Amino acid sequence: MTDSAAGRFTATVRDSAAGPVVEAVGELDYDSAPRLRGVLQRALVVHPAPVMLVVDLAGVTFCDSAGLNALLMARLDAERQDTVVRLARPTHIVARVLEISGADKVFRVDPDLPTGTDTPAG
Repeated sequence: MTDSAAGRFTATVRDSAAGPVVEAVGELDYDSAPRLRGVLQRALVVHPAPVMLVVDLAGVTFCDSAGLNALLMARLDAERQDTVVRLARPTHIVARVLEISGADKVFRVDPDLPTGTDTPAG
């Protein structure tokens, strides 16, 4: 990963009533996708068997196939422990990538952050 990529993307985890929320901000691309993947993997380990893992995409300004692949791989990791991955608040550019790729059919995509009181249907 280059130094310039490090300044363009961050991913942080916080707890919520719904389970862990990973907040992604910046350009999700070939350079930053491994960082997101690592954060998502750690969220699943640190929060053993959460019912739901939410990825907040409101701050993502760009997403390419590597970023999409990181999300899809996290979905597979989560399914192994009966956890649902939900994508929340995608920006227009991310929503378009999800739509074009068909990933919006395999993820539940929410316009808002889940509250924890709704069901984690996939």
